[in-house]
Amino acid sequence: QVQLVESGGGLVQPGESLRLSCAASGFTLDYYTIGWFRQAPGKEREKFSCISSVNGSTYYLDSVKGRFTISRDNAKNTVYLQMNSLKPEDTAVYYCATDLSPDCTTAVNYDFWGQGTQVTVSS
Repeated sequence: QVQLVESGGGLVQPGESLRLSCAASGFTLDYYTIGWFRQAPGKEREKFSCISSVNGSTYYLDSVKGRFTISRDNAKNTVYLQMNSLKPEDTAVYYCATDLSPDCTTAVNYDFWGQGTQVTVSS
């Protein structure tokens, strides 16, 4: 079965950390550029991070730059998102998605999505 599954979300306090995973089954992530998206209640979905398939180059939205780190382990067929110094405004459902473009700068057609994982940052 072809799946993309996010995990690792939860409820944390401001300043704490979480690591999200995006695991693929039924296909190989190696050939895909992977984007992380999030959608907060009442807001549009936003792409905030990406890792390229070709050279592992990364992209971060300014709001998460310096706090979040995206990485990939092709041997485990998984992409990770380390989130540090979490803020209440990071509260959202987090999704990963695949794009066949080789680089984040050209990845605009994310066509396979996971089901999402909830991240809540609250004191």
